[in-house]
Amino acid sequence: MFESLSNNLTKLFSKITSRGHLSEEDIDNAMREIRVALLEADVALSVVKELTNRIKEKAKGEKVLKSISPGQMVVKIVHDELVEILGKEVSPINLSVKPPAVIMFVGLQGSGKTTSSAKLALLLKQKMHKSPLLCSLDTQRPAAKEQLESLAKQVNIPSLPIKNNESAVDIAKRALAAAKDSVHDVVILDTAGRLHIDQELMQELQDIKKIANPVEIIFVADSLTGQDAVNVANEFNKALSLTSVILTRIDGDSRGGAALSIAHVTGCPIKYVGVGEKLSEFQEFHPDRIASRILGMGDVVSLVENAAAHINQEEAEKMTAKLKKGQFDLNDLLSQLRNLKKMGGIGSMLGMIPGLGKIKNMVNNANMNEDMLKYQEAIILSMTEKERRNYKLINGSRRKRIANGAGVTVQEVNKLINHFQEMSNMMKKFSNMDQKSMMRSGMMKNLFG
Repeated sequence: MFESLSNNLTKLFSKITSRGHLSEEDIDNAMREIRVALLEADVALSVVKELTNRIKEKAKGEKVLKSISPGQMVVKIVHDELVEILGKEVSPINLSVKPPAVIMFVGLQGSGKTTSSAKLALLLKQKMHKSPLLCSLDTQRPAAKEQLESLAKQVNIPSLPIKNNESAVDIAKRALAAAKDSVHDVVILDTAGRLHIDQELMQELQDIKKIANPVEIIFVADSLTGQDAVNVANEFNKALSLTSVILTRIDGDSRGGAALSIAHVTGCPIKYVGVGEKLSEFQEFHPDRIASRILGMGDVVSLVENAAAHINQEEAEKMTAKLKKGQFDLNDLLSQLRNLKKMGGIGSMLGMIPGLGKIKNMVNNANMNEDMLKYQEAIILSMTEKERRNYKLINGSRRKRIANGAGVTVQEVNKLINHFQEMSNMMKKFSNMDQKSMMRSGMMKNLFG
């Protein structure tokens, strides 16, 4: 997410922050580079102009030019303006109405409305303790209702029973009646989309809006479509008065232009983002955290939240106790690999740690991605329980057997065992050292060596 823009801005800021003095010419040159970086990231031209003008005006102020560290002041200005463009602050979902609160999803076909409906329902159930009812109003796309029903079953959330030959408006009426009868406090309406905007679609959505009186009308946009998503959002906003936006597939968009443009252009806050295919991979949108990540400052708060959501506390405490005793076996390594996968892999974690953006790129270039974690997991699973507890049992013939079982080469098995030996030795040193000793021995440097 935002890798392209982040890399370009990080390179620029490394130049200006290393200087003790900035002239107006330096700032003009920096503004040109920022403008190019934003345009390359597919940010709307109107947003680029407004953003760079505001940054330039503040950066040329006497307070900045005569400050002790003008480069750092410019970075702070850019950060603050990015936060402003992205929507200032977190905008929670609005459910402050007499139940049932109706949430209406709109957008083009293929933008991810149906999956996002199920993701939001799961989030409302788990984090806000709501009782949502999912309902498909899509009478156009084949198997659309069945898709939502299947997703609802996966997360154990009720969905409106399917009836054939009903209009979208009739389905909406039935959903509201069912919610009142079954004491559901939230109704999520997944409406139909088209491959393009047409009058028939907009009329149907306006009719549903009149009947359902939704508290939230959420536009779902595929972030990979870039500026097209912004233009389409404007059309939906004119017809329906949108209240908020959800961006899908943001994990696959290295540019990020849609996120930087859509909230500012439409005036609608981005409330959630889809960060993966799993129904649990759905997050609140935090403008300040996103701005920090774009500028290579990391996002420690999200990292901690991610860890808390995916790592079992009891398991972590047991691991800590073993490490203190200098005990570490391949079962422990397997557990750590699985935790890494749950948290999005090594690259995703490093991207959230301040100052480690460059290391993240090195990790990605070295193919230390989720596929590598899968191979390592397969190798360990091909071992017997005795071998996992005592790696010294793994001789040449056993390595060959493990390689065949995991579908990898013997060299890859050797590489994993060597890596484990290094980790094991390091853990033993950790158990016998205090923090000052670790720093003196250069172990923190060796962790990333």
